[in-house]
Amino acid sequence: MSRARDAQRSAVYDAEQLVRTMFDRAEEREIRVVQVMGSQITLPVERKFASLKSVQTYIDAVLALDWVASTWPGASRVITVRARSGSGAAHYEPDTATIAVPLHHGNRAWALRELVVLHELAHHFADENEQQHGGAFVDRYITLVGEIIGSEAGFVLRAMMAESGVRIG
Repeated sequence: MSRARDAQRSAVYDAEQLVRTMFDRAEEREIRVVQVMGSQITLPVERKFASLKSVQTYIDAVLALDWVASTWPGASRVITVRARSGSGAAHYEPDTATIAVPLHHGNRAWALRELVVLHELAHHFADENEQQHGGAFVDRYITLVGEIIGSEAGFVLRAMMAESGVRIG
């Protein structure tokens, strides 16, 4: 895609990296309380996955949620999960409704986590002509995170997106 078509991509990725780092540090230090934009937030636990099969089970369960099915018509379309070669970013393939997830980077399975999977799931629900990381995508991603991981996670993601200059909605 051209740069103009996905103008928010790098800002979205930067904001997401901040959020993933917050969750990683909270887990490592066993201190879940963080300060975000002047608010004290207790981060919920983010699910991590052991295998592609567990990612597939998770996605199937999310697609089966009544509120997801009633919110996004694309929830009725089955998603397949596959390994992505290399350690680059996960991605969504709309033609085949496939989420490709890199399994390892060094000794870490960095992409086998809920925030990454929900990002790719938000792409699945996109309209055909929608900007890949545009405002509608970001709003959908924040909604998924807030409803599934928890409202605190949704707040943190929204705050980091706004702080990074990302257009939401």
